[in-house]
Amino acid sequence: MNIRKRKRGHTEVHTGALNDILFILLLFFLIVSTLANPNVIRVNNPKGQKDTKAKQNIVVSIDKEQRIYLGQAQVTDMSMLDSLLKMEISKARPGVDTPSVVINADTIAYYGEVFRIMQAAKKAGAKVVANVK
Repeated sequence: MNIRKRKRGHTEVHTGALNDILFILLLFFLIVSTLANPNVIRVNNPKGQKDTKAKQNIVVSIDKEQRIYLGQAQVTDMSMLDSLLKMEISKARPGVDTPSVVINADTIAYYGEVFRIMQAAKKAGAKVVANVK
């Protein structure tokens, strides 16, 4: 009489191809859902006759070495920056009602300097646009 237990084989589900099939189905449904949208109504968009982009009258740049440039000229004396900025804004005022000051700052630039320039420009009566790269 054979009383030994028989070894059963391990049942295993092979799912190697399942990942590929699911990925292909996902791509298929994503593409189909973006193409087939029955609720789209065609509308004629208005076209502008003028360039509505704000003119960049005054550009202040701060590089990664914390050097400040007003236009193309480097500002060496930081105490003079407010008065130089006010002078540039007053020069640009006859051409534009509200001149804009664009601040291009490096990501490493000190935010205190950026805020100081923004406050000085607002105090002089200009719009301020900050651009951190």
